[in-house]
Parts: sequence; C-alpha cells; structure tokens
Amino acid sequence: MENKRKLSRIAGALYLVVVLTGMFSLAYVPKQLFAWNNPAKTYNNILNHETMFRLSLASSVLCYTAFIFLPVVLYYLLRSVNGKIATIMALLAIISVPISLVNLQNKYHILTILDGLRQSNVPAGSELHNQVMLYLNQYDNGILIATIFWGLWLLPFGYLVYKSDFLPKVLGILLMLGCFGYLINFFGNTLSGNYEGLGVSQYIGLLPAIGEIGTCLWLLFIGAKNKA
Repeated sequence: MENKRKLSRIAGALYLVVVLTGMFSLAYVPKQLFAWNNPAKTYNNILNHETMFRLSLASSVLCYTAFIFLPVVLYYLLRSVNGKIATIMALLAIISVPISLVNLQNKYHILTILDGLRQSNVPAGSELHNQVMLYLNQYDNGILIATIFWGLWLLPFGYLVYKSDFLPKVLGILLMLGCFGYLINFFGNTLSGNYEGLGVSQYIGLLPAIGEIGTCLWLLFIGAKNKA
C-alpha cells in the first residue's frame, strides 16, 4: 500500500502539470489572444503578445510530455485492479500525444510568418491575417481530433478507479462521465456547424474538468487509502 501511495502522489503531480499547462495553453491564451471572427485583431494580438503566444507553445509541449508519463504511472497504480483494462487506458491516453504534438506545427507556422515579416519589414495585409487565422483554425481542428482520445481513456480509467478499493468510487463515476462529455462535444462540433452557438458545450465540458481536477487533487494530496 505504501508503494501505491507513492505512485498516487507521482500521478497526482504529473496530473497537476497536465491540468495547469493545459488550462494555460488551451483556455487562458486563446481567450486573451484569439478573436475567431476578426483575423486582423487576432493577428495584432499575437504580434503584440508574442511572448504569451510562445509560452503557450512551450506550455503545450510540457503538457503533452507529462501526459506520456501520467498514464504509465497510473497503469502501475491500477494494474492490480485489471491489468488488461489498465493497458487499454494507457494506450488510449498515449495515442493522443503524437496527434497533439504534430498539431502544434500550425502554431509554429504562425511564428514563421511573424519572423518572415519582421525580417522583410513589410506590413501585414488582410491576406496574411487570413493565413494566420487559417492556421489557428487548423490547430483548433487538431485539438478537436485529440479530444477523442482525451475522452476515451477516461472510460477505462474511471472504471478502474470505481472498481478499486483504494480510491473513491465517486471519482470513477465522474471520470466516466467526463469521457462522454468529451465525446458529446466532439460529435456535436463535427455534426453541427452551429453546435457552439447552442451554448451547451461549455457546460458539457465541465464534466471532464470536474472528474479530472478532482482526481488530480485526490491523488496528490490524499492518495491511495489503506485497505480495511
């Protein structure tokens, strides 16, 4: 059990890195810089806050790197519950990492545009504004694809937590609900062009947030409980 406590602390620390860097790069920075219906404003925001934009890239790399090790540690923590399902959990999580890393190329293309304009000392026109927005939209689409696996791994993860006798069952339920939250938003955005306008995606998005943040804090500060 002492080994499980150590593993749970390590998993909690890795999860905290994923949560904090993910919130910064996927939520805070887009809210500050991206005006999806205004390419010129978005371009100027990135240009005027280039350091923040670069930090979001570095933050994403840290997030995805931690997300390689997190499911591995969770595998060793939960394999005693069901080894096969723990393996599936780890694989579904790790599959998302190369997708997410390759997707970052779209942001690096934007930096290439900024560096090229800086060297040529030529003011950007509407064509370049639209090109930057095109890369941002492609990046956003890549994130949407990655959410498939960000959701799928939570189902076996939640099941293992629920079936374990050393973690709270309620966390397992919340994690499994988080899986469906990700998938509902994925299919909603894929099948309907007006899904975001319905205003339900942000509430459905709370399902994985509650489950994952709750599990992260429990693993980090409380850890695996002693068996009766």
